[in-house]
Amino acid sequence: MARIEEDILEKPDAGERMIINLGPSHPATHGTFRAQCLMEGERILEARTEIGYLHRCFEKMCEEHTWTQAIPFTDRLNYCSSFMNNVGYCKAVEELLGIGIPERAKVLRVILLEFNRIMDHMTCIGPSIVDLGAITNFWYTFRPREEVYELLESCCGARLTVSYGRIGGLAADAPSGFEDKCRDILKNLPRYLDNVDNLNTHNPIYIERTKGVGAMSAEEALDWGWTGPCLRACGVPYDVRRAHPYCDYETYEFEVPIGRNGDTYDRYLVRLEEVRQSMRIIEQALERLRPGSVMADDPRVALPDKGGTYTNIEDLMNHFKIVTEGIRVPAGEVYSFTEAANGELGFYVVSDGGGKPYRIKVRPPCFPAFQAYEKMLAGHTIADAVAIMASLNIIAGELDR
Repeated sequence: MARIEEDILEKPDAGERMIINLGPSHPATHGTFRAQCLMEGERILEARTEIGYLHRCFEKMCEEHTWTQAIPFTDRLNYCSSFMNNVGYCKAVEELLGIGIPERAKVLRVILLEFNRIMDHMTCIGPSIVDLGAITNFWYTFRPREEVYELLESCCGARLTVSYGRIGGLAADAPSGFEDKCRDILKNLPRYLDNVDNLNTHNPIYIERTKGVGAMSAEEALDWGWTGPCLRACGVPYDVRRAHPYCDYETYEFEVPIGRNGDTYDRYLVRLEEVRQSMRIIEQALERLRPGSVMADDPRVALPDKGGTYTNIEDLMNHFKIVTEGIRVPAGEVYSFTEAANGELGFYVVSDGGGKPYRIKVRPPCFPAFQAYEKMLAGHTIADAVAIMASLNIIAGELDR
């Protein structure tokens, strides 16, 4: 990416100008990326952003592994809500295969998707307010996040990078007591939300630090390719769950909150309300949860149960073929997308009929937001730059891939 040329400082009209680096190694960036800022006093005249510090060759790594082995790689995209990446990827492969998933798996996916959305929004709101100098909110947002971690751990043994999704369903059924744990979290969560709301929403200091800061019009946001809470804060009610439903989202009752000004304050309000809407969806999903299988009854994707693997040759051979050679996905291509916590998470997947993906391309929701970041900084201060970045919730794992 282009950098600010330092010879600009040697011009006669340069005045008291200097170039400073925000990142890549700075706690306020919440990740390894850099903004190079041309300053005149306290004001940023222009900025250039740079990424690539956390590039892990995600797409090429997937092409060197089987369809199932790629699932743990997806966890490392947006690691604040890793299960959402699992489902987005698995949904794309399921569309190529032309298979559906059992009803119980579908409902469990919805429950855990929305808990991951809550967890991700809490991870955005809490630290973003810490960046502005208030610590109390951090504990109010991270306590329920920890409770969701414990729920995920009970399902699959992992907390952060869960690898719980599978092509055709889930890795395992939810444990006994799952519904009670979900209801306990839903019971405790409003108290934490109200505390954050009371501390910040009408706080004159917080309002002064966020209102009008990093504002983006709806037209500009659409031009940049924004989606998710950042776009909805600009007044555009686009939500993949409504516009292109999956997992039966069209049958759930929930609102799509929108803002008016597209600034840092509205991005905070939209995420706060989205947490409440996710709670509504989870409550409805819990009422629909019925006993049943969590994996498609399709020998092309489902491993045989261990009893069959140990006692008959057909199941043993099928198990061996799926594990060693990978699922055989029919030749074709698909672009599949879901509403992740930060917006539209898309997977363009190409199969040549083999046991590995021929091509995978990810459309991460963070990338369009970070594209606009350098333009948003002009005229603001460094303190504003930190507030804007936190409100965009840039996750370096999915930004760089």
